[in-house]
Parts: sequence; C-alpha cells; structure tokens
Amino acid sequence: MASRLFTRQRYATGAVVAAGVALFPKTTLHAESPKVPESRKPIYDDYEDIPAAPSKINPPPTGSMIPSPTPSKSSSPTPTDRLAVQIGKTRMFIYAHVLAAENKVNQVMDSALNLESSFTSTIASLAPSPKSGEKLMPGSIYVLVAAMTGSIISRNRNIVLRVALPLAVGVGAGWVVLPVTMRNISDLVWKYEQRFPVVADSHIRTREGVEKAWRMARIHTQQAVNIVDDKVTAGREAAEGWVKKGK
Repeated sequence: MASRLFTRQRYATGAVVAAGVALFPKTTLHAESPKVPESRKPIYDDYEDIPAAPSKINPPPTGSMIPSPTPSKSSSPTPTDRLAVQIGKTRMFIYAHVLAAENKVNQVMDSALNLESSFTSTIASLAPSPKSGEKLMPGSIYVLVAAMTGSIISRNRNIVLRVALPLAVGVGAGWVVLPVTMRNISDLVWKYEQRFPVVADSHIRTREGVEKAWRMARIHTQQAVNIVDDKVTAGREAAEGWVKKGK
C-alpha cells in the first residue's frame, strides 16, 4: 500500500514537471543562482507604434453655428474724437491763412522788385547815348540855373506866373542844352500819357496849338523882317538919291 502511494506521488511530481516544461520552455533553472526575474521584451521592439489617423470631424451645419459676440460701439463720438476733429480744423484754418499771408508777401516783394527794375531801366534809358556827345552834368546845371533865373524874375508876380515861368524857362533851356535827353523824356511822357486817352488828346491839341502859334509867329516875324528890310532898302535908296541930287 505504501508502494502504491509512493508511485502516485512520483506520477504527480512528473506530471507537474512536464506541465512546467510545457508552459515555460525557455526558462532555465539554476540550482545555485538565485531566481532573478528576467525582463521580457516584445517581439517588434524596433518599430514604434504608428498613431492612428484622426477621424474626420464634419463641421456643424451653418444654421446651427452660434455667432460670436461682437463688441458693441457707441453711436456718438467720444470727447477725444471731437477734440481731435476740432484741432484738425483749427490747424487747417491756421495753415490756410499763413499760406495766404505768405503768398501776399511774395506778391508784394515781386511787385517791389519789378518796380525797382522798371525804375532803374527807365532812368538808364533817359541818358543820352555816348555817340551823341551830350553830357548830363554841365547841361543839368545850366538847366537848373535857368529855372532859378525864371523863379527870380517872377517872384513878385502872381502864383500862376511864379509856377509857370521857371518851368517854361527850364524846359526851354533843356531843349537847347540837352536836346537828346529832352527827346527821351518827351517820348517817356508820351508813353505814359497814352494810357489815359483824355490826357493824350489834351496833349495833342495843346501841342498842335503851340506848333500853330509858333508857325504863325515865325510867319509874322518873317513878314515883319521883310517889311523892315523893304523900308530899310527904300530909305537907303532915297538917301542915295538925295546924295546924288546934292552933288
């Protein structure tokens, strides 16, 4: 009976060993070394896990979209905006007036420069040309002396004569001493008179009257000279006749 019990134990032990070998074929048993749990590696350790493709998410329908809240703006401008607008208007107003003042000053300066240039060119045009041989310095002194002489002569007369006589004497002396300069002055005066037709017509009529009076004076003078010559000739002939008769 004991032998059968022992035989059953041997069979049971062999079955356990066989089951262990079948379940763990690569496990090596070492009698003396301590049992160290061996870390087991997976078969495909060289490859990384490939992440799964994300599932396509369909957008929600348009009707179901909820509008995002937008910041509400005030309908009226703020005080800062109104102040900026007023400052801009003020700056534009000041700029416009400064620009207008600057343009006015430039126009005044341009007109002054043009006037100066015109005055200098006009004065230069009155001078006689070097070819004429006329000199201004002694001739001007002679004209001034003649005008002063006319003023001295008419000092006890009325105001019209005291003004007209020095002017007439000076102009006459100028035409005698400085004929080229007086011609240039006459042309310049006539150019300015043409801007006023009334003055130009009066000047023309006055000039024509003076020229007519001068022609008549010359004619009467010539007639008087001829009469005097005739009388002198007649008197001389009569005297010669008396002398001949006396002999």
